[in-house]
Amino acid sequence: MARATVTISDVARRARVSTSTVSHVINGTRLVSPEKTALVNEAIAATGYQPNALARSLARNVSNYVGIAISAITNPYFSDIICAIESECARLGLLVFLADTRDEPGHELAVVQALQERRVDGIILAPCGDPENKTVRYLEKSGIPTVLVDRFAESAFDHVGVENKQAVANLVSHMAGLGHKRIGMIGAQAGFSTTRERIEGYRLGLKRNGIDFDADLVQPSNQNFEATQNAVATLLRLANPPTGIITGNNLTTIGAVAAIRKAGLRIPQDISLAGFDDFEWADYFEPRLTLIAQPCNEIGHRAAQMLVERINGLSAAPRSVRLKSTLVVRDSCAAPAVS
Repeated sequence: MARATVTISDVARRARVSTSTVSHVINGTRLVSPEKTALVNEAIAATGYQPNALARSLARNVSNYVGIAISAITNPYFSDIICAIESECARLGLLVFLADTRDEPGHELAVVQALQERRVDGIILAPCGDPENKTVRYLEKSGIPTVLVDRFAESAFDHVGVENKQAVANLVSHMAGLGHKRIGMIGAQAGFSTTRERIEGYRLGLKRNGIDFDADLVQPSNQNFEATQNAVATLLRLANPPTGIITGNNLTTIGAVAAIRKAGLRIPQDISLAGFDDFEWADYFEPRLTLIAQPCNEIGHRAAQMLVERINGLSAAPRSVRLKSTLVVRDSCAAPAVS
């Protein structure tokens, strides 16, 4: 004999609350006291009630999908953040659409528009270095709930990322503490807020350690191997080259390791190296790399939670969450070689 379908009325009867209270607990449409919420959840578990996801979304005029528009999804850093966002969204009953912006302003706008056409309830965006901020302005005009992740843009949106300036200043202090006075910096792609903030942190670290800023020691990179190798080669050709190099992100760090070895130099015996973005195989490099570790899981979880709050109608002023990073000291920095 077929088992009778459990209804919301059955749950309400068992929990001794109204059906509207059960509905509010399930859909998150109104604040319910912790005591009643616990009774409803216990009744749902006991009866085996399964809410109809489609009916819930239609009733609330939502799709239960969110969009993630992010660049370089093969980058381990962004992959970790994406996994954390997806995990938190799944916990909250949401599914995700993922799109690669390629860090190209035109393509970024196109994928965001495509996500909106699929009726996502909100978007998590890592904005590219577009000086006109076309995608951000489009999202502001459209009114779709949005949270910016990692990179900051002047906007009406919430933002969650890591604190960059102090982190890089700490890297400079680490090298200066070993005796380095000529410290180079290879930034990431121009136009990103993270690039700007990390270079500001580099200058702050020099100032704290009584080291004069030399513009020749700062080189840009667009995060590919060729650009990074050119940047390292430029630094090494200086009449007074650096004894240590700081890199702006994980892809630049890997390119710098290759470029230094190509030049026939050893890390850290001939030149020290440290950078932003720890990754799980940094321990397996020779030497093991000194890096700044970002709290990727927390960044992703917080971004998803903040987006859901906006989807549910939160109208507070834009929030900027800056999380602390960790300096992971390994073997790639040492006292400068004596010439």
